[in-house]
Amino acid sequence: MTEFLTAAVGLILALLALGLVSILRGPGDADRMMAAQLIGTAGIAVLLLLGTVTGVPAAVDVALILALLATFASIAFVKKGLARLETDEASSAGDK
Repeated sequence: MTEFLTAAVGLILALLALGLVSILRGPGDADRMMAAQLIGTAGIAVLLLLGTVTGVPAAVDVALILALLATFASIAFVKKGLARLETDEASSAGDK
């Protein structure tokens, strides 16, 4: 079972590398944010799998903290987008 979990960690890390490429080449902010969410989710999965394989319970705590940070990053991204949208609407209403 340990070999299977280790292979799963390797696969997730390979997909994480593809996510990094997406961040570097992403055409827009939303694409980059989705890639960052992918990286956060993959990081959580890797930490949980490695914690199971090695028997380190602290890895679960670190994974939970990473999940909280990813959530706050998403919220900040959405708030920034809404503020930009409101600014654009106000400036276009002033042009009329």
